[in-house]
Amino acid sequence: MKTTTVLLLVTMLVITSCKDSEGNLIPNSQNTAKEIPSKDKSRSLSPEFKEYWYNGTAEITSYKLSQERYGELREGTAVNVFVTEEFLPREQVKANIAAEGNIPVLKLNQTKNYITGIYPYSVMTSTFTPTNSQNSAIKISHSVQEWCGQVYVQLNNRANFEIQSHSYFQGEADQEISLDKTWLESDLWNYIRINPEELPTGDFTMLPPFEYFRMNHKDIAAHEATGEIMVGDSISRYTVSYPSLKRKLKLYFSSTPPYTIERWEETHENGLVTSAEKMKRINTAYWKQNNTTFEHLRDSLGL
Repeated sequence: MKTTTVLLLVTMLVITSCKDSEGNLIPNSQNTAKEIPSKDKSRSLSPEFKEYWYNGTAEITSYKLSQERYGELREGTAVNVFVTEEFLPREQVKANIAAEGNIPVLKLNQTKNYITGIYPYSVMTSTFTPTNSQNSAIKISHSVQEWCGQVYVQLNNRANFEIQSHSYFQGEADQEISLDKTWLESDLWNYIRINPEELPTGDFTMLPPFEYFRMNHKDIAAHEATGEIMVGDSISRYTVSYPSLKRKLKLYFSSTPPYTIERWEETHENGLVTSAEKMKRINTAYWKQNNTTFEHLRDSLGL
């Protein structure tokens, strides 16, 4: 009888330890990151992925944004545009014509718009992640426009990460940087949409997004990070933390395909938290909808 009681208590403890404070289940086997993504690791896409992403439309989601800037939270909007396309491997640009040698990618165009006092900010980051291999993004481009001036950063994934950075700030004007390959935070959004099981967990090095470096005027470099995933019945959460930067990103996404991103939070060194909450989502071929008769679709997104 005592033996049975002990076994029951042990079982209850194990079950309890598999949940976090929000009641989300923690996977028993995590993808502990030891090796960085590589083009040599092929990927098999699920039928659900192909059905959702290869139907001739893009997924567009608008978010209510609360953005930290200059030690205050600013209200604004963010938009995530996910779409598949083909990339030229050498030029690393979108292919105009389908061809066998092209690289299929999932592209995320993320925009943010908010006001700081009298003047506006416009931020955009584009990430092109291959879908046929477990490789890092082929290319990332990032720009910020505001009344003081503008900055632009581009990463090309070749033998190393080749980065060009241009800024109007002294000490950041024109830079060419070569970094060893590592995990890229900008890839996380696309990894969720392709296969959340590929998200890195445990301890690893990761390159934070260019938005972080340029907004904080820091040198572009990889940092030690820790990743954790919590899986719930309807919503899952992925967290990446940078202890040395006192920075944390939480991405909340649906637990089943197509793994839509519902909201996110970014904790800053000053303790303030940038947050974005989904407003509206549509699937449409936006690139064909560029005349005035389609302006009503912006109302569908709450923009």
